[in-house]
Amino acid sequence: MKTITKHTIVRDLSWLAFNARVLQEAKDPSNHIFDRFKFLGIFSNNQDEFFRVRVAALNKMVLLGKAAKMHLEANPDKILRKIQQTVVVQQTEFDKVYANIIKELEHDGVHMKNETQLSDKQKIFVNQYFEEKVRTEIVPLMIESIPVMPLLRDKSIYLACVLGGKNGKEKLQRYALIEIPGKTLSRFVILPSEHGHTDIILLEDIIRYNLHALFAPFGFSEFSGYIIKVTRDAELEIDNDVNTNIIHELEKGIKNRKKGRATRFIFDREIDQTLLKYLTKRLSLTKKDNLIAGGRIHNFKDFMNFPSKVFKDLQPRQQPFVHPLLKQPVRIMNVLEKQDVMLHFPYHSFDSIIDLLREAAIDPLVQSIRITCYRLAKDSKIVNALINAVRNGKQVTAVIELRARFDEEANMMWKERLEEEGVKVVLGHPALKVHAKLCVIKKREANRTKQYGFVSTGNLNENTARYYGDHCLLTTNRNIMADVNRIFDFLEDPVQKLPLLKNCKTLPVSPINMRRTFINQLNKEIRAAKKKKPASATIKLNSLVDEILIDKLYEAAAAGVEINLIIRGICCAYTEQKVFKGHMHAISIIDEYLEHARVFVFHNGGNPQVFISSADWMVRNLDHRVEAACPILDPLIKQELIDILNIQLAENVKGRKLDNEQKNEYIARKEGEPINRSQLATYSYLQNKQKTD
Repeated sequence: MKTITKHTIVRDLSWLAFNARVLQEAKDPSNHIFDRFKFLGIFSNNQDEFFRVRVAALNKMVLLGKAAKMHLEANPDKILRKIQQTVVVQQTEFDKVYANIIKELEHDGVHMKNETQLSDKQKIFVNQYFEEKVRTEIVPLMIESIPVMPLLRDKSIYLACVLGGKNGKEKLQRYALIEIPGKTLSRFVILPSEHGHTDIILLEDIIRYNLHALFAPFGFSEFSGYIIKVTRDAELEIDNDVNTNIIHELEKGIKNRKKGRATRFIFDREIDQTLLKYLTKRLSLTKKDNLIAGGRIHNFKDFMNFPSKVFKDLQPRQQPFVHPLLKQPVRIMNVLEKQDVMLHFPYHSFDSIIDLLREAAIDPLVQSIRITCYRLAKDSKIVNALINAVRNGKQVTAVIELRARFDEEANMMWKERLEEEGVKVVLGHPALKVHAKLCVIKKREANRTKQYGFVSTGNLNENTARYYGDHCLLTTNRNIMADVNRIFDFLEDPVQKLPLLKNCKTLPVSPINMRRTFINQLNKEIRAAKKKKPASATIKLNSLVDEILIDKLYEAAAAGVEINLIIRGICCAYTEQKVFKGHMHAISIIDEYLEHARVFVFHNGGNPQVFISSADWMVRNLDHRVEAACPILDPLIKQELIDILNIQLAENVKGRKLDNEQKNEYIARKEGEPINRSQLATYSYLQNKQKTD
């Protein structure tokens, strides 16, 4: 009898395979050039975060040696070597894709010009732009005269300059660094152009062109500049002791992040070799620090903001529409008293969430609002609604997660702002990151307390809701709301009220029983399959990493359960095994919207059990975070989610098969099969439902 493979794919290598899928979208000529630039930016930004977090963690494991037990019991040294090899291959492919996009861009009359390609008119413009906009934003550093090398900021790019000339018979050569002021000025500057053409220059090339204006007064006559970039360790190590001052630790951690150890050094492959040796020596870098030669351009994340106005054929994106039951003017709480409502972002408008909170803020019968805030929008309407509620005499509690990676500083700012306005801010559990997306509104009417709220798979962020695919259940279900209240009670007093979290009866919660709940659901399907009855499970996640649940999926597939996986990012499961009696079908969808929702459907003897959740199947989500899953009880909403998942499982345009080698092969459309681009099909499905509801 053949045995099940117990091994799993190395998480970090699977992540690189995911980012390769993003690069495929940048390469895809069927995508508009504007979108292809966007995918280049996403790829670059993803890779930066990967080095800040995952490579940094692996480096620490190497330093710890045998004392460090990896989650996959693998050799971190070996993984780092494989990462380096893969990244070099991906960077070569990235450069080719960018070069091809630039050629296509030129065919459309849009030209990226550097400092050597300017017309006389453009030279005058670049000089003026530099004097009026740029000069006061930069401070060149003569690094040879500085005893201690200045800290190169993570997320910034620098122009490393070689300055030459003669002082009599003596030949001059000095080095300088200029930080490109990308935070205060646009990276892309549109130049005066001939009719029918649009010329664009990058900010760093404007500085390159004007190096003489900066350094000629000091006797230099030869100038060259090369873009470099350092990526640093971004891990924040927070003490798990209950008495730890989280704010103090975070402030300390953020400061440490800014001076964290370099995990990658990228440079222009044309860089002066003497300058490169000097920089690596002064920055104390070695080959182990991922020294990567690239092109002249770095920080491609900025290409997510490439100026769209240069494209005359760019079609407007499909706009989100308001759920038919929540079109204003309407009292949303009255609607919810009659039935549950499921919002599907970004197809449905996020405005309905804002409308609900505004309604709660002004309703004289509403007594309190409790809500979790993980990542808020820069100009958050959620925050405005909560502040208005306080001003209207409501008790408002906001759980702010200060450890939301890369949003720590923003969330500390929101904490201060909300507290100033009278909102009770709860920092959650010192040892558990609060990742659940929950809200409960209490209203006192006719001597009865009514409760309204929602459970969501995604952040309460009106900006990301425009391009993150998520589901949000609005409900008054007493059992659901009772558990949501238990979670909030626990968060407000995590030491004394831990039993409340254990008493949740309807919502599976992490770190208490979420993994066990899904194991039990799979066990039911396994028992059905062994009795030759229909058995299936459809699992949609961002990441599938947890070994216990992967082993259970292996066991289910071997027993004959039909397993359908929709995994956007990391998939550590070997999906192809001869021992599988059932079918393990695993796909990844990378398209215009980021597939962020977590959804689970179990056959359950023909009466499907359906859940949505904020948690991926990862150890961190299941054991080290406060997360919530929610059963879908309304049969119409249940069918709606199943229909959407079936649309995604039939994807044949933007879907890739997740095989054991994770080769990212597109799912081939069968002969005669209609085209199914699932995000467009989902939009049409929901719009048609709106017409019939």
